[in-house]
Amino acid sequence: MIQEHFKKTFLKGDILSDILGQDIIKHDLKSALLVGRHILIIGPPGIGKTTLAKNVAKLLPEIEVNDCGYHCDPKNPQCPECRAGKSKKKTISGEERFVRIQGSPDLTAEDLIGDIDPAKAMQYGPLSIQAFTPGKIFKANQGVLFFDELNRCPEKLQNALLQALQEGYVTIGSYDVDLQTNFVFVGTMNPEDSNTEKIADVLLDRFDVVYMSYPEKLETEIKIVKKSGKSMVNFHDKLLSLGILFVRLLRENKNIEKKPGVRASIGLYERAQANAFLASRDTVTSQDLKDAIISVIAHRIKLKPSMSYLTNEIDFIKEQMEKFLEENLKKSDFT
Repeated sequence: MIQEHFKKTFLKGDILSDILGQDIIKHDLKSALLVGRHILIIGPPGIGKTTLAKNVAKLLPEIEVNDCGYHCDPKNPQCPECRAGKSKKKTISGEERFVRIQGSPDLTAEDLIGDIDPAKAMQYGPLSIQAFTPGKIFKANQGVLFFDELNRCPEKLQNALLQALQEGYVTIGSYDVDLQTNFVFVGTMNPEDSNTEKIADVLLDRFDVVYMSYPEKLETEIKIVKKSGKSMVNFHDKLLSLGILFVRLLRENKNIEKKPGVRASIGLYERAQANAFLASRDTVTSQDLKDAIISVIAHRIKLKPSMSYLTNEIDFIKEQMEKFLEENLKKSDFT
């Protein structure tokens, strides 16, 4: 049903418009969704992976479901409550069908699948399926299950996903009952994060992988920054371009291991304006921009070991900033 809706929607132009640029990524994502593939988006933080997943949910049409924890199809109810005819119907939008799981080492299989509700266990008995409270994997039924930072969850939880992704069913072990769940799975992972679990090959084999990177062009990143950031005072386009160009050049610097993302560009845009506002100016100056750089960028980078022996991130950014501003501010006057 979801794939049939995508067939009608994907030919209407740029329907993933919440993300600027990234045309190849959008094409690959639509191609995978069209044939019902589960998707893993791999890329650095702050580039719009979550926004892209939410945009997929917005494409889904309104549907009528039962008002239960499983979002059962009224024509084919799955849960005990709906089979007993106790659930009312309701209409939910695509955005309401978006269920997010934040990857974490503390996440448990019960968070994903569900667990016994003590109050219901007292009412129905601990061995009754009616005592079971569904987890997020069931709440995403007929919607989008978004798993952010999949590689941060433990191996046990990865194993709990396998049956749902391959068969569309989840076995509730305590009750030996299979419950159907039908969702679009969109996961993300940051390959630069070393404090993570390795995704098992057997789980990775369930996905098509889409690789996402930083905005391709300076002009695109400027548009993203203006769209996402707060506006307080006037910010000359040329000065803003210099600030974002500095961030983009840092990403290409051979001495940097962890690179600053788009959030760094947005941070510069907002903090430079805040500095001007506090100085009772209605226009951002180069000094306002300069005063924001260390606070916004230094903690967002990590130097390679060969460079970290010689300096630290703060001093490195100061040195790079002085060189960059000296070379570029001669051409314009923003003081």
